[in-house]
Amino acid sequence: MSVAPHLHLPPTDRILSSRTGWTRAHWEATADRMLDALTPYATPGFAQYRLPGRNSWSGVVSDGLEGFARSFLLAAFRIAGAGGAVDPALIERYAAGVAAGTDPASGEAWPRLTDCSQQLVEAASVAIALHETRPWIWDRLDARVQERVADWFSGFVGGRTWDNNWRLFQVVSEQFLASVGAPYSKADIEGGLDRIEDWYVGDGWYTDGGGRNFDYYIGWAMHLYPLLWARIAGPDGDGGRGAVYRERLGRFLEDYPHFFGGDGAPVHQGRSLCYRFAALAPVWMGALADCTPLAPGLTRRLASGALRHFAERGVPDERGLLTLGWYDTFLPTTQPYSGPASPYWASKGFLGLLLPADHEVWTARELPLPVEESDTYTALPAPGWLLHGTRHDGIVRLVNHGSDHHPLPEAGDTDPDAGAGDDDPHYAKLAYSTATAPESAPHAFARNIDNHLALLAPDGTPSRRRRIHPVRCEDRVAASWSAARLPGDEHAYRIGTTSVLHGPWEIRVHRVEAPEGAVVREGGHAVAHRTSPFATSGPGWALARTADGLSSAVVGLYGWDGGPEDAEVARDVESNAYGPHSAVPYLRSAPHPGGQSVHVTLVVLSRDSVHPEALRSAVRVRVAGDAVTLGFLDGRTVEV
Repeated sequence: MSVAPHLHLPPTDRILSSRTGWTRAHWEATADRMLDALTPYATPGFAQYRLPGRNSWSGVVSDGLEGFARSFLLAAFRIAGAGGAVDPALIERYAAGVAAGTDPASGEAWPRLTDCSQQLVEAASVAIALHETRPWIWDRLDARVQERVADWFSGFVGGRTWDNNWRLFQVVSEQFLASVGAPYSKADIEGGLDRIEDWYVGDGWYTDGGGRNFDYYIGWAMHLYPLLWARIAGPDGDGGRGAVYRERLGRFLEDYPHFFGGDGAPVHQGRSLCYRFAALAPVWMGALADCTPLAPGLTRRLASGALRHFAERGVPDERGLLTLGWYDTFLPTTQPYSGPASPYWASKGFLGLLLPADHEVWTARELPLPVEESDTYTALPAPGWLLHGTRHDGIVRLVNHGSDHHPLPEAGDTDPDAGAGDDDPHYAKLAYSTATAPESAPHAFARNIDNHLALLAPDGTPSRRRRIHPVRCEDRVAASWSAARLPGDEHAYRIGTTSVLHGPWEIRVHRVEAPEGAVVREGGHAVAHRTSPFATSGPGWALARTADGLSSAVVGLYGWDGGPEDAEVARDVESNAYGPHSAVPYLRSAPHPGGQSVHVTLVVLSRDSVHPEALRSAVRVRVAGDAVTLGFLDGRTVEV
């Protein structure tokens, strides 16, 4: 693909950047285009940017503040990274916006900070941007404006935030107050930093609040804000916490490159995916805080590869704007709190501009990603994930046996789904990848076919995968169980699943408890494209393939004996972030006799040729009592 010409990028440099061709100049040009594109949507005093698109549940004024605050992050990294040598209008625009936003008489004043309000999120971005641009903006503000800014931030002091990553917004904002000599609460700062200790689960991983909440918020919030706080507090004011945060981020980054495909795409999992390349924030922070285990050339290759990946697919769009979606606008990828300027948290992905132009991250030659060098297998026990990448097609797949985004149950509650709300397609699936997205439009998720094993009620209603109970995650094997419920049946039927990785394949071994007459159904990855995918099926297998050669297949290896219609491909439209036409191969069992059964499925996602009929003989399955033994052609055996 070619990068959209409206970005006005410099020529590629294939000597310094043999993989992507991108240099620091490409990053600066992209940032400049994104910032320039916002000006037509500014209010007269530049305190708000009211962008086109669906409003959030917080209202148009809050959305306008969001447009200012999140783009101010991008402007701050651009200004500070250039030592102020940018178009003076950029500095003037954001300085004017700060003055007007904190002036109640301006007609475009920002909402006051109140407990758990959306403006708390945006205030943190303003605080960080003001800190990073002190010589060019804060220090030049009129004293009366500085007082108004401090007064606005004072709404944090003693206030309440949501008990998750929001605690860190209070931490960085009040630390900024402390840095400018304004009243603040040391207890608020220390309380927020103490609280995230409860959520640290080891190996560099936090959960975002209570529960098994693992997604990109771990990198762009739980690691990012503590180290941004440390930058404001300074080495003499962090009480030794900064060293702890650097060590944890370093450990997190050891595995993080395995989340990115050969084409630069990050794995498509979790909420707020419209932030897109904000996923690069922990990579840049590792270099900025001098705690990264990644070689400089790998850091830039990973970051430039991801930014270029989106630029090649129309992000930002022809107007220079970020839309509510992944590539194009796609609202099912968003949440109700997402407004038209929400995607500008992607500004965090430009944190690397704070590194000087002569830093080795910008001057070293690019190095290949892990998936570009070999097939990879990465077990992440903390979130309960397996990652596997295949060098020949550059795809990385995430097998999910641990992240469900549900709150913790009450102590002593024996219901396996206690406290769990509705499941979410961006957490509940068995697998995700860098080349696919879940079927997330409401009508498609109601069917809940892709990457899910369901019990089907007589009327076709599928069971859901709510709370995930991890069992095992090591080497190339991960396991978990969940409860399945059917309409009108209070019983929680237990479904245990073990995933075994082998090359590009995932073999799923399921132990299913079901009532008599229920049908067991399992789907593979949903593939999507601008044209309708090719689909075919046969006894015990089904395959869907896009016009550009991405194939998804499922092959029943044991327990799938549903008859002539036991394998099909489900089609849909406008249900997938990767394209308007999507397709999911799936298997169906015969009506269940009741009790327990075993089902073994081979799941394939590949850009290689896939022949499902031949794959049936590639894995030998032996079931003996409680044990299932898988035998592969290379002699490897795995007992589940």
